Amino acid sequence: MFFFKRRHNLLKSGILQGKTDIHSHILPGVDDGSPDVETSLQLLDFMAEVGYTTVWLTPHVMYDLHNTAAKLQQRYDELLSAYQGNIQLHLASEYMMDQGLNERLTTDPLRLGKEHLLVETSYMNPPAGLAEILISVWNAGFHPLIPHPERYMYMELEDYQELKSNGYEFQLNLLSLSGYYGSRPKLVAEDLLQRGMYDFVGSDLHHLHRYKYFLEHMKLTTKQLDAVEQLLENNAYV
Repeated sequence: MFFFKRRHNLLKSGILQGKTDIHSHILPGVDDGSPDVETSLQLLDFMAEVGYTTVWLTPHVMYDLHNTAAKLQQRYDELLSAYQGNIQLHLASEYMMDQGLNERLTTDPLRLGKEHLLVETSYMNPPAGLAEILISVWNAGFHPLIPHPERYMYMELEDYQELKSNGYEFQLNLLSLSGYYGSRPKLVAEDLLQRGMYDFVGSDLHHLHRYKYFLEHMKLTTKQLDAVEQLLENNAYV
């Protein structure tokens, strides 16, 4: 006789109701996310529909993408003027750990909450001197928060364990658990979640194409659902 772990539809579970999303690309016209205000408003309507009441807008900032804090603040103000919904919006950024990061650390970067800074790497290769870059973020007065570590193809369990032992925090991409990004990120995300290595969870929402379908059909085990719910609770205190 075969026994199967019962799985629960994430949306029907209600765990997103009243929660905070700490990672999205809804700010219009600044990166590979929303192209315009109209699309941003549609994305925010979707976020409200699934239950979120607070959303952090975290556009990409990297060497070859000229997103200054002033530019992002202007776009944020424009979106606030157009948005008539009930979601509370906040502005931060997702910083690529590239050759321009050290300079950006000296120009009052857009932090996530009081002390966190979202800092990512390429999916395929680590930046030169990753350890030194993360230390420089610490020394600049920020707590490094590494988004979607399950998507970094070059990382193995030992790499994740070393980063955690150094005090760095991880943010799960929610849809990694659905297979949205492929089989390997799904398996890694499931393993890291089971090991209790995540600290927060984000949507990383760029557009509704495929995303809405995967979220609506996403099913988790009871243990996974409980773990994700705790990460969502953590989001409120980022």
